[in-house]
Amino acid sequence: MNRAGFFIAILGFASTAFAQLLVLNKEGNVAVVDPSTDKVLGRGPTGEGPHEVVSTNDGKYAVASNYGAGQQPGHTLSVIDIATFQEVHRADLSPQTRPHGLFAAGGKVYFTCEGTKTIGRYDPATNRVDWILGTGQDGTHMIALSKDGGKIFTANIQSGSISIFERGANDWHQTVVPVGRGAEGFDISPDERELWTANAGDQTVSIVSIAEKRVTRTFPVSARRSNRLKFTPDGKRVLISDLNTGNLLVLDAASRKEIKTIKIGSGIAGILISPDGSTAYVAATPDNYVGVVDLRTLELARRIQTGKGPDGMDWVSGR
Repeated sequence: MNRAGFFIAILGFASTAFAQLLVLNKEGNVAVVDPSTDKVLGRGPTGEGPHEVVSTNDGKYAVASNYGAGQQPGHTLSVIDIATFQEVHRADLSPQTRPHGLFAAGGKVYFTCEGTKTIGRYDPATNRVDWILGTGQDGTHMIALSKDGGKIFTANIQSGSISIFERGANDWHQTVVPVGRGAEGFDISPDERELWTANAGDQTVSIVSIAEKRVTRTFPVSARRSNRLKFTPDGKRVLISDLNTGNLLVLDAASRKEIKTIKIGSGIAGILISPDGSTAYVAATPDNYVGVVDLRTLELARRIQTGKGPDGMDWVSGR
């Protein structure tokens, strides 16, 4: 997720024609989509086995994490010029491997590397990795930052934990919060008081108090294999994608109750919500389309054919 782009979009999404949608296709490209017409404007190539994509804060580049395929771990980021759809850099993260989660903040791109239990930071201006930090956790998968950049959060699948890194005077201090088996998709509430994570192995959601750095509640959900979890911008609802059933779960955040299950496809992964909260884009990875959900009616409105194996998504604005 591009946090800077998110807040720019909140101010102008409804009136600007410049907002674009990035869709990572696991076949090996990033599609640039006009969400007003659902037209694919172009595709930029990536490395092997890409999983996530994020827009840089200036809106110039899409950065994709090349996870790798099979027994061959990936170790690069693809940097794609959004205007020309050309890969302009293939950033080598070696010796870090299996890059996955991405988050843009402060003009840089933060990433996770599952294979080496690390997180890092890439500077698009210099085309260099300028910071690496170990997590000590297995399967460090997704990453997010607080609005002020003072906290970094990761979900660690095999360890079943959430890591909270807090910036100190000279370093970062990590608190590991045990949550549940297969902790993967997570999001931070808009008021930054809570972090919700979906535990795929337990079919539960755990709520972490960010101030207390502990789980305050865990409750069951009907997802067989939850993949991603996202808050709506107003904080009133939470969406969870089910990779096994293709269902999108809609939860009321206050009551923690499921209010609707929406069939999107045979399996769904990435979720991206429009800044005005009216629409959710859900990647039906095995079906090769992105489902567009009207969050006012809670119905699947249409499908966008973006390429084979869509997954991670992000917004680009201000172009």
